[in-house]
Amino acid sequence: MPLRCTLTCVDGPFPVARIEVGSFRRDGVEILRGVEWTIESGQHWAVLGPNGSGKTSLARILGAYEWPSEGAVEVLGARFGRTDLRELRKKIGLVSSALEPRFPDADDARSIVLSGLEASIGKNRSFTRVEEARALSALEALSAAHLGSRPFGVLSQGERQRVLIARALVPAPRLLVLDEPCEGLDPVARERFLEDLARMCAMGEAPTIVLVTHHLEEIPPFVSHALLLAGGKTVAAGRVDEVLTDANLTRAFGVACEVRVEDAGRYGLRIRRA
Repeated sequence: MPLRCTLTCVDGPFPVARIEVGSFRRDGVEILRGVEWTIESGQHWAVLGPNGSGKTSLARILGAYEWPSEGAVEVLGARFGRTDLRELRKKIGLVSSALEPRFPDADDARSIVLSGLEASIGKNRSFTRVEEARALSALEALSAAHLGSRPFGVLSQGERQRVLIARALVPAPRLLVLDEPCEGLDPVARERFLEDLARMCAMGEAPTIVLVTHHLEEIPPFVSHALLLAGGKTVAAGRVDEVLTDANLTRAFGVACEVRVEDAGRYGLRIRRA
């Protein structure tokens, strides 16, 4: 079963997501404030900013795992407070380093992929042959079919990332949120991973992708828009070439920055020393 048959386009009059975070606080600390963000169908976004800028918190709100302290969120036409977030999560693929330690090392890769059908940690029911085939298809799409029977605990970091992305894809998500997916990957594994993403994105029925990172060189050419955060607030949002400027990056990181654009449409960042 080709993976493209398991993916669904985002159609309809509503945006993929509309987020208005008046405030997001945890343990008395305000992490996000005054962030407004709309993702339209056909767009792929990068979310960037220095450590502590609120990127992961925003990704978890988008993935329906967190809720603003003040504000309103609508994802895939479902408004928080009027929908069952447990069901909404099944339509959103979320890959985050925060989730990885929760998966049992003894579970094989195929079982972890299948758990994505219920947005659960571990298999909580029996799966049909059709669902098993979907899991294999998701692994094959990421050149990871050979990992299916291997325990999660023996996989390399790059192999784990492929398995977790297959898990996120298997329920046919309409939105795929990748929170720093290149963390821990060596340069070769990172480039292979980004190539996999580009191939998947080229499919006519690929999901909307949101890539969270603080490295410009990890932004693939298919990303059309960017949201730049600093101190929990929006520095800039819009088309990627309009957001990734020297002035905006300097403002976000607090040091003089110079943005480079490579021949392949990839970005790089150089810190200018006084």
